[in-house]
Amino acid sequence: MKRIVYILTLISFASFSQEIALVKYSGGGDWYANPTSLPNLIKYCNANINTKIKPKPATVEPSSPDLLSYPFLHMTGHGNVVFNDSDVTNLRNYLTSGGFLHIDDNYGMDQYIRKEIKKIFPNTDLVEIPANHQIFQKPYLFSSGLPKIHEHDGKRPQAFGIFVENRLVLLYTYECDLGDGWEDAEVHNDPVDVREKALKMGANIINYIFNN
Repeated sequence: MKRIVYILTLISFASFSQEIALVKYSGGGDWYANPTSLPNLIKYCNANINTKIKPKPATVEPSSPDLLSYPFLHMTGHGNVVFNDSDVTNLRNYLTSGGFLHIDDNYGMDQYIRKEIKKIFPNTDLVEIPANHQIFQKPYLFSSGLPKIHEHDGKRPQAFGIFVENRLVLLYTYECDLGDGWEDAEVHNDPVDVREKALKMGANIINYIFNN
């Protein structure tokens, strides 16, 4: 039965695969940080990797039944995150039925989000994703894995994941500030090559979702 639900969900995602969403979570953290990030990533992907994603991302709460309408969810912020029981159940069902969640720590989320991820997958640990994983291979090659976009603490960037039946369902990008690199150029005054690097890594994530 679970396999049937999974297949039907993938068919549903195929029907609604032209829209992605930002997660509006509880706890007080600024889920709305980086407002230009997703629109810019969508624009980049539509222009460079032949996607046809709607220009304006949706906003969805983790307990919403609408979650299953989106093949890709994005979360970011600097502060506290709290998932209630309904959020946890809905996110687990979403992720085990073909969905994908990208969490981008915007420096300050890490101490909160790890315990919330553990609520969703109590028996599964986050593991570091190696540089040879396909999410770093195409369409753009990142031979060293996750790129460093903004420097804060002098730590190396790390990509962590949760895998379900060998499928990456949750990507947690840490010490990277990937979403800041997607923002409008004037927000952080990043050099062109830094923004391009961030957008290319974002395109790899989108490509992985839409082609696996």
